[in-house]
Amino acid sequence: MDADRLIAWDAELRSAHARLRAALAATREALDAGAAAPDAASDLLLYCIGFCSALDGHHRAEDRNLFPALREEHPRLGGMIDKLMQDHSMLTHLLSGLRHAVESGESPDSISRHLDGVGAIMESHFRFEEREILEPLRAMRLDAEVADVLGPL
Repeated sequence: MDADRLIAWDAELRSAHARLRAALAATREALDAGAAAPDAASDLLLYCIGFCSALDGHHRAEDRNLFPALREEHPRLGGMIDKLMQDHSMLTHLLSGLRHAVESGESPDSISRHLDGVGAIMESHFRFEEREILEPLRAMRLDAEVADVLGPL
């Protein structure tokens, strides 16, 4: 890594969250296309698997790389980081349910409820994360690639 390169981790986190919000919106659009689109089921499966994989990959990368570095630089954030990691675990469970619902061909109403649950927890998590760690991230120096720290988005 170039010694002069400084990644603005707060901006990268906001950007990752924006891409994941857009992926959730695309998944909802695929669901809303419903019977009006002949390939709606396969589109929904594609968007859902992509969204689920992206969100899960983002959280795994944070747990593996971002949070340990943040905890090392700011030990006082340990309790908050633990809460964020609990959210990640809950979202993994919800994503598994969503993916199963889509793959098993559950009704659009059932899938919509799964999306609502994932979306609500995801948004609450993102807002909390952005409120609590953007400031420490702004000053953090972490010698790593963005995809390693925030997932391959």
